Amino acid sequence: MTLAQVFDPLFRVPLANGFLLALLLPVLGAYVRLRNEWLAALGLAQVTAAGGVMAILVGVHPLAGSLGAAVVAAALKGRTERSGNDVYAVLLFFGWSAALLGAANSTRGEELSHSLLEGQLYFTTWANLGAALALVAVVAAAGTWLSKRLLLEHFFPESLAANGASPWKLHLAFDLLVAFSVALATESIGVMATFALVFLPPWVAFRIAASWKRALVHCAGFSVTAYLAAFVLAIVLDQPFGPMLVGALVAGSLALLPFRARR
Repeated sequence: MTLAQVFDPLFRVPLANGFLLALLLPVLGAYVRLRNEWLAALGLAQVTAAGGVMAILVGVHPLAGSLGAAVVAAALKGRTERSGNDVYAVLLFFGWSAALLGAANSTRGEELSHSLLEGQLYFTTWANLGAALALVAVVAAAGTWLSKRLLLEHFFPESLAANGASPWKLHLAFDLLVAFSVALATESIGVMATFALVFLPPWVAFRIAASWKRALVHCAGFSVTAYLAAFVLAIVLDQPFGPMLVGALVAGSLALLPFRARR
């Protein structure tokens, strides 16, 4: 393929859809890392993949199954009132097991499980783009409220209890937001690419940024740059998008690691 095909109308919706996800996921990933829950993306992605496969078995649309599984997983995690990666590790194991068992008992399950693992960005539609736009709108509306309380809880753990607030409601709201984001991203770019977007940009940004706001800017900027590079290279070189995105994020992370913030 040639560079001119990148601007083909066929790729406009996938490009916009992936761009919004690349902009949003690393910012949410920064708060996930702040709470020491960086395994959340992989655990939820595996659960949503399992939900999509199981939906095929009962005759439901895969996206509905993925979103439903993500909501249930986030609600259960929120009610445990535990932070950290242990709950997401359990979700990861359960999702992996359920996805493979579902694929083994469905004619389309194996095909779907492969697409969720590798991603299918080029086949996304206006429905996927509309869902991504709605998610960005929700984050824009609730982001300031959530950010203030998540940062306050992290630096002053007793503040919410002192003000009579319920921490589990805050955790549930954030977990649901992350779950929806991961479910939509898994449907579009696959399990590992979703995990890479949530994990790698914040991992780098926390090392090179001198403040929280700069860390968020670094997360978004690094992620979008890697996404655009991967999108172009995948089309020009005729390669699958998911592995190309993960490779671009890893290469960029290794290149930026030597830098340190001046505090």
